[in-house]
Amino acid sequence: MTSRFAALIVLLAALLGAPAAHAQSADGTWLTQAGDARVKISKCGGGICGVVAWLREPYDTATGQPASDSKNPNPALARRPMIGLPLFSGMQPSGPNKWSGQIYNADDGSTYASNISVTGADSLRVEGCVGALCGGETWTRAGH
Repeated sequence: MTSRFAALIVLLAALLGAPAAHAQSADGTWLTQAGDARVKISKCGGGICGVVAWLREPYDTATGQPASDSKNPNPALARRPMIGLPLFSGMQPSGPNKWSGQIYNADDGSTYASNISVTGADSLRVEGCVGALCGGETWTRAGH
């Protein structure tokens, strides 16, 4: 009788733990929808951080120098290299497999309200909004 009870407890523990085992993680390297950058996402400060890890065109074609954050309105920040550039700020959990905070868009040098959600094992939805105007793209997990 005791061994049956123990087996039942083990079975229940496995079943109750199963959803956690299938939880999707944003940790890893993600290829942007355009395929021109890879972003490394990791846990930090109770939320997630994301930095540019790779660029299809890592050098500025006009200068031959490493690509920089040239669209940033702050002259001191405009000289930052794109590789290693932090993209997320204040990205905190807002639901299962979902985070909310701000995202920096190096294409225009602006920061936007953002939601990020894992939509599959290899799929990440990244959305940003300015007022009522919102847009987004789907990133895919890189280097599986």
